[in-house]
Amino acid sequence: MLPPPPRLVGVDYGRRRVGIAVADPLRLFARPYGTYAPEAAVAALRQLHDEEGIEVLVVGWPLTPEGEEGEATEAVQAFINRLRKVLRGVEIVKWDERFTSQRARQAILEAGARRKARRDKARVDAAAAAILLQEYLDA
Repeated sequence: MLPPPPRLVGVDYGRRRVGIAVADPLRLFARPYGTYAPEAAVAALRQLHDEEGIEVLVVGWPLTPEGEEGEATEAVQAFINRLRKVLRGVEIVKWDERFTSQRARQAILEAGARRKARRDKARVDAAAAAILLQEYLDA
């Protein structure tokens, strides 16, 4: 039996929380994997890479509503630079993440989640990572 192909992983970086999502082995669907503090996210990604392999890391690129880079993109770039050192050989793709958090909140609402779950920022961050990874898979 052949081992599954390396994973495609989505990352929604935030200064307090990092949402992570993974694609299924057939690379059709993205699903939330978890939410971590930035340091713990690096460790979780390293572990996932060691256990299953990561081929592509799709990192949300937080452009302004006008499509420009700013302070947020600088913070994400610093995080990407750390990941390049830890995840050698993994392709890192910057993906426009505008409005993914709002769409994640809407998806959680439409799924019938209670108010407390809809306000859970960790859940929203993981869902946002899944949305941006799904957009990448569908492109």
